Amino acid sequence: MNLSDLAPEYIRAIHPYQPGKPISELAREMGVDSGSIIKLASNENPLGTSPLALEAMTRALGETALYPDGNGFELKAALSRRYGVTSGQIVLGNGSNDVLELAARVFLKPGADAIYSQHAFAVYPLVIQAVGATGIKVPAIEYGHDLDGMLEAVTPETRIVFIANPNNPTGTLLTPPLLLRFLQHISPDVLVVLDEAYNEYLPATARSDSIAWLQRFPNLLVTRTFSKAYGMAGIRVGFGLAHTDVANLMNRVRQPFNVNSIALAGAAAALDDTAFVRRTYALNQAGMLQLTMGLRQLGIEYIPSYGNFLSVRLPSGTSRAIHESLLRQGVIVRPIGIYDMPDHLRVTVGLASENQRFLESLNTALGEAA
Repeated sequence: MNLSDLAPEYIRAIHPYQPGKPISELAREMGVDSGSIIKLASNENPLGTSPLALEAMTRALGETALYPDGNGFELKAALSRRYGVTSGQIVLGNGSNDVLELAARVFLKPGADAIYSQHAFAVYPLVIQAVGATGIKVPAIEYGHDLDGMLEAVTPETRIVFIANPNNPTGTLLTPPLLLRFLQHISPDVLVVLDEAYNEYLPATARSDSIAWLQRFPNLLVTRTFSKAYGMAGIRVGFGLAHTDVANLMNRVRQPFNVNSIALAGAAAALDDTAFVRRTYALNQAGMLQLTMGLRQLGIEYIPSYGNFLSVRLPSGTSRAIHESLLRQGVIVRPIGIYDMPDHLRVTVGLASENQRFLESLNTALGEAA
């Protein structure tokens, strides 16, 4: 007997998450200098990391022989001050993906089901399947969440509904009234996971008061990350905010040292770096305008986005050839066929020079594919 046959069938059926291609890998494949390659595939911050976070992490390097604070006291205190929650409402994670997985481990099991939207973050079905639960994918409306359809999809076995706002990879946004109405109508026995990884890229007028909603809805979990606007993707730290009963259960299954000491120090400092977040927001707004104007000039459709990325629709049947052409030109973007979007590529908003190079390379690729 093959040892793998002893694993549950739902584990053997998992197709692992495919991250964006690293610069080093493309450099090896193409035999080119890595310095000539730009990566616009993983929604990373083109400004780099928060300077305050870098300073704090540098100081923390002197204590790497010691285990980190398993309770994350300093980071939880900083989050409590920022968001007006108690430390007992906070769950720290090795990135917000970790928090999503913790929720699945606590509330799902074989025989239970969880709901998510078509074109939503690929990690949702992965964490559902990893615990043997059943995923229910609700068809999207104009690439965004159909909240009424998700309500109708709820069964007696439903334990979690995953909502990404803004959504990755489409960049679509649900308005606060729509989300509030959903929370008012969903069964209180169903945990609503509101994934706000790109919240800092929203204008203030478009943001939901999701954290204030925690007082009204004990079945709400809000997840956020330091990977995007704070530029800490390589450090892996995120968090969830929830009712104390929910957070307590999630912290019971959380690994004791799931967030390392360098990440804890950097994240706590990053919360104070409002100047860096403002620069990040302004750069993203300018870059989004540059990309959308350039795409219109090329006659290429795109999905209007509230994140730090755009999903670009290419002529039918050309996405693979165009993606390969972009790679040959040293421009890494993200194919998103796994999201039921075979004719789309997702591009991260970069520096002005990177955005321009993408547009020029895309023009070349379109010519080759014609």
